Amino acid sequence: MKTEAVRLYDVNTLKLETFELPAIKKDEILVKVVTDSVCMSTYKAVIQGSKHKRVPENIATNPTIMGHEFSGVIVEVGEAWQDQFTPGEKFAIQPALNYKGSPYAPGYSFEFFGGSATYCIIPREVMELGFLLKYEGEAFYEASLSEPMSCVIGGFHANYHTKTGEYKHYMGIIEKGKMALLAGAGPMGLGAIDYALHCDRKPSLLVVTDIDDARLDRARSLFTQEEAEKQGVKLHFINTMKEADSVKTLMDLSDGEGYDDVFVYAPVRPVIEEGDKILGKDGCMNFFAGPSDTTFNANINFYNVHYTPTHIMGSTGGNADDMIESLNMSSKKLINPAVMLTHIGGINCVIDTILDLPNIPGGKKMIYNEIDMPLTAIDDFEKLGEKDAFFKGLAECVKKYNGLWNAEAEKYLLENGKRRD
Repeated sequence: MKTEAVRLYDVNTLKLETFELPAIKKDEILVKVVTDSVCMSTYKAVIQGSKHKRVPENIATNPTIMGHEFSGVIVEVGEAWQDQFTPGEKFAIQPALNYKGSPYAPGYSFEFFGGSATYCIIPREVMELGFLLKYEGEAFYEASLSEPMSCVIGGFHANYHTKTGEYKHYMGIIEKGKMALLAGAGPMGLGAIDYALHCDRKPSLLVVTDIDDARLDRARSLFTQEEAEKQGVKLHFINTMKEADSVKTLMDLSDGEGYDDVFVYAPVRPVIEEGDKILGKDGCMNFFAGPSDTTFNANINFYNVHYTPTHIMGSTGGNADDMIESLNMSSKKLINPAVMLTHIGGINCVIDTILDLPNIPGGKKMIYNEIDMPLTAIDDFEKLGEKDAFFKGLAECVKKYNGLWNAEAEKYLLENGKRRD
C-alpha cells in the first residue's frame, strides 16, 4: 500500500513524500487517515528534532511521520485483532501511549504510524493499551479534535483539592466553585469554556482572560452570558491589558475570595504569576501550556503555598477515558469541538503550516489528507466564494452553523475538493 506522508528528517526539515508501506503483521492494523489537526506540540518537536524526548535519534535515516490528532477508517485488520475490529469502521486514536514507560508516540516517533499520512500502520501496542477507539459519529473532524478536547478534559480531572487535617487529594475541579481561564481565548481555552459550561461538574463563576480583543470577541459570540446563565454559570471575559490592575479586577469578580481552579493556557511568566496571585484558599493552578524553554520559570508565593495552602500542577494531554468522554459529549451535542477550529487545508499545506504555526492567527488547523487545498481561514470562505464556486459552497455550509465548521461542510469538502493524484 502506497502512502503520502509528511516526515521529519532533522531540525526544521520536513518532507512530503510518497512511499510504500510494508505489509501489516498479524498484530497490526492498516488505516486510511481522513483528518489530522495540527498541534503546537508538533511544531515544538520539529524545531527540536532528535533532541525532543519523543523523537528518535536516527530520523535522518529513519524519518518519522508527523501528526497525532487523527481519525479515519480501518482498511485491513491483522489476524490478532479480527475479533475486535472490522474494515470500514471509523476510528480515533489516543496518542499518549506511554507504553511500558516509553515516551514514544504517533506523530513523533514512528516510521509508519502518524496522522500526516494518507495511510498508516497502527502497531500492536496501541491495541494492547485499548487506545484504538471506535468512532460512530458522523464527522471525522470531531474525532480528530477529541484528542485536544481530551487534553482539556484531562486538565479538569487532574486538578485536585484538599481538606484540612486529611492527607488526601480530592481529584477534579470544585463543583460550583470559582474558575479562571487565563490566556483562555485561544483554541484550548475555547474548548475549556465549552467543557466548563456543559460538563457534569460546573463552576458557578467562570472568568476568561486574554489580551487580544478579536479573540475575546469571538469567544463572546460563541459563548454568551445568557447561555452560561442557563447552565448556572456567571461568565465574564476580561482583556487584562486594558485593566489598570488586572489582579484586583479578577479578585473583585471573585468577591475577594480568589479562585478554586485556575488554568494557564500560555507559557508566559506574567500570566503564571497573575494566576498564582488570584488563587483562593486551597486553590489549584494548572499550568497547561508547555514551554519549549527548559529553563522557563516564574515567581510563586510560597507563603501562600504553606499557609493557604495553594498548589500548582501541570497537565499535558488526556487519557483514553478523557477521549471517550469527549467523543460521547460530542455525539450528544453537549460540546462542539468546532469552536476550536479556524482553518482548513489539504496535506499539501502541512509543512508550511507546521513550520509557521506560531505566526498563524486563530485556532486549530484541520487537515484533510486526501485533499489538495491551501490552508484557508474559515472566515475567508465567503470572500473567496465571490470568484470560486468551491469556496462559495463551503461558505454556505458554515453560514448555517454560526460560521463554524460542521459535518455538512466536511461532506461537501470531501465530495468536491481537489483530490490528490
